[in-house]
Amino acid sequence: MKAAINKQYGPPEVLQLRELEKPTPKKNEILVKIHAATVTSGDVRLRASDFPAIFWLLARCIFGLFKPKNQILGHELAGVVEAAGDQVTKFKVGDHVFGTTTLLKGGSYAEYICLPQQWKTGVVAHKPVNLSFQEAAALPIGAMTAMCLFEKANLGANEDVLIYGASGSVGSYAIQLAVDKGNEVTAVCSGKNADMVKHLGAKHVIDYKTASYCDVKGKFDIVFDAVGKTSKSEAKKVLKKGGKFVSVEMMTDEKPCYLQEIKEMAESGKIEPFIDKIFSLDEIVKAHTHVDSGRKRGNLVIVVVP
Repeated sequence: MKAAINKQYGPPEVLQLRELEKPTPKKNEILVKIHAATVTSGDVRLRASDFPAIFWLLARCIFGLFKPKNQILGHELAGVVEAAGDQVTKFKVGDHVFGTTTLLKGGSYAEYICLPQQWKTGVVAHKPVNLSFQEAAALPIGAMTAMCLFEKANLGANEDVLIYGASGSVGSYAIQLAVDKGNEVTAVCSGKNADMVKHLGAKHVIDYKTASYCDVKGKFDIVFDAVGKTSKSEAKKVLKKGGKFVSVEMMTDEKPCYLQEIKEMAESGKIEPFIDKIFSLDEIVKAHTHVDSGRKRGNLVIVVVP
């Protein structure tokens, strides 16, 4: 099978295409033929070993001190079950699935992957019937992260929500989740992405290049940091009494119930992936270079098997 591997940490050019042996599923695993994957901010951080200084050594011990332990990146996927172990009950050959691998495992930058039918972290479900493989692959991590953080913030209805970094993957889903519950969203992003976030449901837009959200006159029930580039101390300036600040810097969970709810919302038209660009697996270096540039909007998809 074809796969993109990185035998060392570094720039996008460390990613190289190789032919590897096709995996065989264990008794509790499914073999998925991957049609689409994504490039997330987590993928590029792992590739570059771009970890916060305070956690750098710990992260290298976990992911590989001198070189990556797992040399195939990629954490989101959508594809078709090609084989299933004897103990698999949730899926059958031919099922269309989508989901995530574990953070430690990775592996979706390849034509095939074996996944347990149940995970403690990392989840797989049947693909939304109305979405393509490319669209479905872009759903899990961003949408589940937003859902988990809103759960921490006790998101209700008729609230004022400010989303910082609203045009990224997590931010694009946070807008839709907040609006679906009947809340008013103020999106903070580059002015060039104003039309995008308004399309997703934001009512107001603040261009962070020309104004600080800390200076707005209104107050918010929730400030949602979707990119890890603002702080609780800044958010307090615009939070209502008892308001909540949540950030992607917090620990989040990937739960089967989240993925199932996201699937149902997608099928009912309540949530949709915003896809910025689509690259082939052969263009994996270009794809990572684009994400490294900081210009990615929403999600970036990799076509693994057309």
